[in-house]
Amino acid sequence: MQALVDAVREQGVILPGGILKVDGLVNHQLLPHLTREMGERFAAGFGPLKPNKIVTIEVSGIAPALATALVLNVPLVYARKKKPITMQEPTFTAQSLSRTKGGVVDLFVSSEYLGPEDRVVVIDDFLASGGTLRSLAGIIALSGAELLGLGCVIEKGFEEGRAKLADLGVPILTLANIVRMSEAEGLVVEAGR
Repeated sequence: MQALVDAVREQGVILPGGILKVDGLVNHQLLPHLTREMGERFAAGFGPLKPNKIVTIEVSGIAPALATALVLNVPLVYARKKKPITMQEPTFTAQSLSRTKGGVVDLFVSSEYLGPEDRVVVIDDFLASGGTLRSLAGIIALSGAELLGLGCVIEKGFEEGRAKLADLGVPILTLANIVRMSEAEGLVVEAGR
């Protein structure tokens, strides 16, 4: 997705602690045409696997995941970071370390919306160390659903999260890959893989 690669190069800001700020594309403001293109690309890559659900984590994963779900015409389920009083038991839970939140985040998915009959593709905003995606894969395993693939808008390839998730045995599709990132060199971005 060259449009995404170009947008990350133009708008991405490197913050201390290895954080890439792309709030104008994914995390705070959305560009509808770009988000739609993300969904189309994920759907083209994962559609042949015949998923019946897309799963993500609130908040930043929702837009690309919804665009994917729309193209595939399947429901979207998102893990909540705080359990609402309306969420019925049993729930599937996991914890994930979040650099942008500055600590451990709890994740919750209701058994009402995820179960053994589901064939799931996960769509999220970032693949860095792989910890958050592993936590979500754990929730999917707890539910009895089948994990078919992982899709992320931006991969920080230098953090080797892809290799850390290889044991899950599913395809991983990213749309933009950060090859290098430093305040001195700036961003080196290429098409995803």
